[in-house]
Amino acid sequence: MQIIFLGTNGWYDTKTGDTVSTLIKTNDYYIIFDAGNGINKVYDHCSEPKPAYLFLSHFHLDHISGLHTLVRLKCFKNLTIFGPEGIKEALNTILNDPFSIPLSALPFKTKVYALPKETPDLPFNMETRHLRHASRTLGYRITIDKKTVAYCSDTGYCENAVLLAKNSDLLITECAYKSGQIDESWPHLNPEVAAQIAKEASARQLVLIHFDAALYKTMKERKEAEKTAKKIFKNTFAAKDNLSIEI
Repeated sequence: MQIIFLGTNGWYDTKTGDTVSTLIKTNDYYIIFDAGNGINKVYDHCSEPKPAYLFLSHFHLDHISGLHTLVRLKCFKNLTIFGPEGIKEALNTILNDPFSIPLSALPFKTKVYALPKETPDLPFNMETRHLRHASRTLGYRITIDKKTVAYCSDTGYCENAVLLAKNSDLLITECAYKSGQIDESWPHLNPEVAAQIAKEASARQLVLIHFDAALYKTMKERKEAEKTAKKIFKNTFAAKDNLSIEI
């Protein structure tokens, strides 16, 4: 299983990266977490036609702003999109005139499901739980080929994040805040709390993404966050755009 971090910024694009999107390539499927501007890079990594599954955490613009580039992704046999309640209304607004072309005009068939009420049969194991953020937000846990990936962005510390990450091979979390920063009115993680979730969950590896573009202006600052998190959870890495790992 190959994981490619297409976009690793939170809020907006800068020289350090595009807004958040992560691609998982398996033998049979393309799986994508979130659709910030980084999703446009899927085109560079997907040549063989396969079914694709897109899991949206929530509808803040840095997680959906790349949806208008779906029209160029001709490597998808079909696309199934999942997200919190309200996803159909949100997509019908954003992916429609005058903002973009509608889903019905894409070069592949699409289906949209609102979780957790609408959960279709999938060819792999998927679990979703609500996270703690300023708007309704979902975290995900995917198991394929005996490997488990947990994805938690955006969120403050919560039990559901720990449960999703329990004994996972890879935990992907946001790290919007810098060391020591907390804002209960706008829940996000700092490196210490992200590492604590990984430790409590007994995850095998932690990758930090969604670095707030206004706070993390250089890659050096990301490495400092990585260093801080490693003191709590040793197997931690700060992602950058186009980083590829195998699990």
